[in-house]
Order: sequence, then C-alpha cells, then structure tokens
Amino acid sequence: MPEPIRGIHHITAIASDPQRNLDFYTQALGLRLVKLTVNFDDPGTYHFYFADADGRPGTILTFFPWPDSRPGRHGAGQVGVVGFTIPLDSVGFWPERLKRYGITTSNPFRRFEDEVISLRDPDGLAVELIASYPAGVADATDGSRWNGSPVPPEHAIRGFSTPTLLLTSPDGTAELLGNVFGLRPVGQSGTRVRFSSGEAIGGQVDIETRPDESRGGMGAGVVHHIAWRAPDDVQQLEWRELLVERGLSVTPVIDRQYFHSIYFREPGGILFEIATDPPGFTTDEPLEALGSGLKLPPQYESRRATIEAALPPLRLPERQGSN
Repeated sequence: MPEPIRGIHHITAIASDPQRNLDFYTQALGLRLVKLTVNFDDPGTYHFYFADADGRPGTILTFFPWPDSRPGRHGAGQVGVVGFTIPLDSVGFWPERLKRYGITTSNPFRRFEDEVISLRDPDGLAVELIASYPAGVADATDGSRWNGSPVPPEHAIRGFSTPTLLLTSPDGTAELLGNVFGLRPVGQSGTRVRFSSGEAIGGQVDIETRPDESRGGMGAGVVHHIAWRAPDDVQQLEWRELLVERGLSVTPVIDRQYFHSIYFREPGGILFEIATDPPGFTTDEPLEALGSGLKLPPQYESRRATIEAALPPLRLPERQGSN
C-alpha cells in the first residue's frame, strides 16, 4: 500500500502566445522560469516550467504555448482555477501591481479563512491569489524565494494554495481524494468542499460542484492536467497497481526527464497524473542556471537545429538565472 499523497506536484495548462505567457508569469507574477524545453509529444512546441527558486514540487505551473491555439471552453471536468499562496499582508499589494500590467482583479473576498483575489491571465486562465498561512509556512519557504524576481520577496508567491476542481457530480472524485489518496476533508462552504494532506505548500484542493455546468473543452486558457506527488519510483508503481485494481485505466510509467509520470482520468473526467519528486530540474543544468537555455530530451538532441528553427523566437527574462 503506497503512502498517502502529500499534495500537488505540478499543474499544466495551455496558452497561445509564448512570449506573452512567459512575460506574464515571470514579470507580472514574478515566478522563476526553471525549465525551458519542448513538449515531449510535440517537439515543435515549447514547454515552460514556472516555479519557486528551486523548482520544488508544489510550486510548479507549466504551459504548452501553442501560438495558433483557439480559446478553450471553461466548464465541468476541469481544474477550473489555479490557486497560489501569497502572504497575509500582500492582499493590498497584488491588485495594484497587476493593474500596471493591464490585469483586472476582483476585490478581495473571504472564503473559509482565506482572503482571495481572483483574476485571469492573458489567455483567460482563472487564477486566484490566496492569503492563508498555516503556522510555519513563511519560514519554511524563505529559502526558495527567487532573488531574481521583480516581485519584492515579502510579497512573492510561495507555491500552490488551493486549486479548484469543477465537477457536475463530485462523489467519485471525493472518494478518490479521500479514501484512496488519503486527503482529509477539512471544510465545506455551500457547494465547495476542501481536502488537505496537511502539507503547507500544494497540500490543498477544493471540489466545487456545479450540477448544471456544461463540460469544458481544451484550448488556450484551460488546464490540461493536474499532477500529484509520489516520493519515488517504488511508490509510483504501488500507486499504479492500486489504481488499476480499482478499475481505472492508467498509462505505463513515462519518463519525462525531470520526473516519471503515470496518467489516468479520475471519475469526474479530469486528467490526473502522479509524478515522482526526483530527479528534478538540476539533472541537466545547475540550479543557478535553471531556465537559461533550451533543453531538449535526449531523443531530440540530434534534431536540435531543426527544432530551434521551427520554434518561435523568445526573449528570456533579463534576470533569469539569478538566485
């Protein structure tokens, strides 16, 4: 029997314009580009990984930026909202900052014990900045703040807080999160139920039930999948065996170079992944240089010149690599 899931490893979404996506997440939100690579299944497309300074699981938001991608359809069967943790005293800072980038935010509102600011990124992806710190979180994350960020360290995003899963019928998903993954239901407000692993960063997720919501569709501004953490390959294989025994269709283990992955559709239709914590992003470049150049999977290295010529030109952040 594998250990309970500790929390979120990463979330992957779809974007359209690569430069616009890169600029928003590194300059407006101040995340670090920790890996610049390509989609392993479509090497003519970039794959961006944004995270904290060290690229730790629980802080990683990735994008496939397809320049010709049509807008996606937001709806049920999706990760409807990406939620980030911000410090409690940063609620006033973020709306003013994002206004300078042409981003409209909601007025802060209360959900459970959180102060929440909602916004949409340039492709329409729903993002929330959530001020809610369990004891010890600020100290636990101080060492992973990216010193090259344009956001002052006292206001920096720390990682994932509480993404929201949108479902028409939550029972199967709730049973998977609680009885299988080992997350605990810790609160309910109306049609929203919160589950937690107890981890300070990336340890929470909400299910919001919308019985009449139409089903969402893939495209720019939509989450492609959410990945959960496995500490190592042994645990991942135990998870695969358990999920198959429960009747879920699970892929074989796939080597994603920076982690190993298995994928399956959970009962509500959202694509789930279980990804290993190792080997991490320093497997092919040192920590101080993360994201400073295009890294290709070994199987594509012989085609580097052709791939680079096909990819859109990209202007990297000036302070990229500082730490």
